[in-house]
Parts: sequence; C-alpha cells; structure tokens
Amino acid sequence: MFMVDIAGVRVLYTGDYSREEDRHLRAAELPQFSPDVCIIESTYGVQTHQPRHIREKLFTDVIHSTVSQGGRVLIPAYALGRAQELLLILDEYWSNHPELHNVPIYYASPLAKRCMAVYQTYINSMNDRIRNQFANSNPFDFKHISPLKSIDEFRDVGPAVVMASPGGLQSGLSRQLFDKWCSDKKNACVIPGYVVEGTMAKTIINEPKEVTLASGLTAPLNMQVHYISFSAHADYIQTSTFLKELMPPNIILVHGGSIEMGRLKQKLVSLFADGNTKIITPKNCQSVEMHFNSQKTAKAIGKLAAKPPAAGETVSGLLVKKGFTYQIMAPEDLHVFSQLSTGNVIQRITIPYSGAFAVIKHRLKQIYESVDPTTDEESGVEALRVHERVTVKRESENHVSLHWAVDPISDMVSDSVVALVLNASRDLPKVVVESEETGGEEAAKKGDKIVHALLVSLFGDVKYGGEEGKVVINVDGNVAHLDKRSGEVESENEGLKERVRTAFRRITGAVKPIPLQES
Repeated sequence: MFMVDIAGVRVLYTGDYSREEDRHLRAAELPQFSPDVCIIESTYGVQTHQPRHIREKLFTDVIHSTVSQGGRVLIPAYALGRAQELLLILDEYWSNHPELHNVPIYYASPLAKRCMAVYQTYINSMNDRIRNQFANSNPFDFKHISPLKSIDEFRDVGPAVVMASPGGLQSGLSRQLFDKWCSDKKNACVIPGYVVEGTMAKTIINEPKEVTLASGLTAPLNMQVHYISFSAHADYIQTSTFLKELMPPNIILVHGGSIEMGRLKQKLVSLFADGNTKIITPKNCQSVEMHFNSQKTAKAIGKLAAKPPAAGETVSGLLVKKGFTYQIMAPEDLHVFSQLSTGNVIQRITIPYSGAFAVIKHRLKQIYESVDPTTDEESGVEALRVHERVTVKRESENHVSLHWAVDPISDMVSDSVVALVLNASRDLPKVVVESEETGGEEAAKKGDKIVHALLVSLFGDVKYGGEEGKVVINVDGNVAHLDKRSGEVESENEGLKERVRTAFRRITGAVKPIPLQES
C-alpha cells in the first residue's frame, strides 16, 4: 500500500492487498491515518474466501489422491506471490508424508526461480512463521521440490506434481503440459488463484467436454479441474472491514470486472448509508476529478521556532516552499534547512562634490531622522550612516561615495541621497550676506528647482499644478496638492498628507543658506 500526501490531501492506494496472513507474507496493516481518498481493489467484489485451513486441506487432498492413483497434477500459477506460498505448503506436506517421497515436485518457471533468490535473501521481510523457521534452516531451500527449465528435461514416466507458469494457461510450459495431460482422467489441474476472462484457465473452470489445444486441434477434457483460490486479493469481508475501520470520505473502486465492481459498490453504499461517503467506479482510462479545500499552513523552524510568538505578534522571515509544504525561517538558517543559500550585494557609487561635507550632513538631517556620524574603518575618514542603511563618506576633495547593501528600502534611500548630493554640488550656499532684494527672483527660481528635484526623489510622480506655486504629488493612486508658498497640503489620504507636509518643511529648511564651517 502507498499513502501519498498531496498538499494536505491524503490518498491511499491499496494495490493488490490481503488482510489475511498467509504462509510467508504478513497481512496488510491498517494505516495510521485515515485517508481523504482510498483507491482500493474490487477483484472479488462481494465474494468471500473459504477459511485458509480448509483451502489448504482441500488442496493437499486433491494432490495426494491424484498422485496415489498414478496421475499427474498441473498447478498453473504466476511466478511471484502465490507460487512461493503453494511450494511452502507442498514441501511441508511432503515432509510429513514419507509415502510421497518418491513422487517428484517441480516448479517450471525461470522467473519463479529467480524470484526464489529474492525470498531467500529477504527473510526478515517475511512473517513471524518464516523468520522463526529460518533460525534452523531457510524455509525456501526446499527439500522435495526441484526446478524444471523446460519440458524437454521433464521425464514424464509416472505420477508427478508440476507447478508451471503462466497462471492463465494461455502459453508457455503450463499450456504445453495441459495439452499433454488434459485427455487423461487420472490427471488433475488445480487452479489456485484469480483467472482472467478469455484465458484457457477460465474456460476449463466451467468443465467443457472439449478444449482447443495450442496447435488448433480439439481434445476431450477428461482431467479433473479444481478451483481452490489462494489469491492474494481481498474478499468482501476483508474489504468492507478495512473500509469501515478507515472511514474514508471518498472511495474509488479499481481492478475488477464491471459486474463485480457494481455489486461491491451497491453493498458499500448500503454499508455507508449513514455517512457522506462517495463511492466511484471509473472505467479504464476514465479521469476522476475531486476538489478539496485545504488550509495552507507554514511551519516556523530554526531560530524563529526557538521563541514562540505572542498572540498578534508579526513573524518575519523567509517563506520557503518545497512541493506543497511551506516553512518560515530566518535568512541565516536558509542554508541549514534547505539547499538554498543567501548572498549580499554591496552597492558603491562615487559622486562629484567639492563642497563642505558639513553641508551634506546638514541637508540629510533636514530629511532623515536617523543620520549618525561614524568613521570609515578602512580609511579612517569621517562618514555618515543614513537611516542605518546607507554610508556616505568623503572619498577626496572632489568626491563623496555611497555604500549600501542592496534591498528595496536601501535602494530608495540611496537614490534620495544621490539626488541631494548632486543638487548640493550644483547649488552650494553662498557665504556673502545679501539683502533680500539682491537677486531675489533668481534665488527663488533656483530654490524652487531644488525643492522640486528633492520632492521627485522622494515621491516620484510630482507635477506642477495649474496655479503658480502649486504642485500635484501622486503616490500609488493617492493624490496630494502642495502649495509651496504657504506649505499647506490638501489630500484625502491623511498619511500621504502628513508625509508631504513633513518632507516639504525639511526640504525648505535644507535649501536655505547655511554657514560653511566644519561641525
């Protein structure tokens, strides 16, 4: 069986299963979790198997009786599964009946021989009975059974038991022996498992008077035909009990004839009449669509899981998706819990600037609340740390440089700092004291340009309004109208209104002439 979890939806695929322990294999286990969908075989429909001890006795009695009368027994079986179980039964029975030791048993299947090596190797995968026997000897090392490569090696001179493949008698060694033995009434054919429609094995179960040989000729069917099922497929009792314990909301019946499948569906509909179980019987190659509403959850791991967050607390980290699972982890844990790795890109830009470094410091403080003086570790020159993200330092008498680790916020901060430095470079403040009348009009135009450039660097979409001295600022569909003469701002968005007012106040303070002295 296979239990597959797809995006939180559990699908159980039983395959060929049996809840009954046989001679060498364990019974199918009940899954730990109930599936949302159970795809289950319906081979035997509503049929029920005889108890195992009755089937084993009937099987050995038929064989013993036939060989005692000088007849031959043909057991058509598939190479893997039932063949090994039947060989275990025969070898044990022969060991307990010395009178049969002169009657040979053969298994005529090259594939069965190769499969036997697998069984002999993986004894620990067998049931308790086989493992306990293995303490003394390998139960698959048969004492009374020999392999038969081909019919040419078989000396057909007396009673014998031959297990040959394929199980449907449609070709191969089993069909050759059947054609040779079917006309003798002393012989017997024991069919030990499920047979498919259209095969010779299915035909002779109904005991016709004549059969068509592989050569095309007809021959009388005088040999005895016994159908004793040792099939590994579950019967109705096993299937209904299994589903009743699992209680899956969706059942898909597969691997069965349409008639048997239909009968099983009707029985299961009655069995689950009290619930909302949906039972589907698709045809071959028919698609089945099912819809599930599953809630997606993400597990916090690593450092984030060390301290559980309080109710309402925001958890910040990297969301990693693998298949249909989601995990939240700290960036430094990424290489530990996934095959991904992180890296930092450091951006550096040099800008022409020959003015005093104090001018830049003063203007930055007018715009940013966090402008901290620091010293460059490599050169030891004075530097500024803006918004705890961008470092501005004096490279030479004619240049300043910016350094920052790339991320969306740091990129925006660096863009605004670059705009501020470029404007400061073009419009260095004058030391001379001028009267208000001297160059008033020219100074006003120059100041207006600087204000407008800084507003653009901060808000992006800044356009002049219809009236003189007014500008229109557009941020994500929210509009603000600024009167540069009075500093008044009008906007329906209170947050944008306050941001524009504060920025304009700081910008106008920054562009006023300041003393050119080192601070």
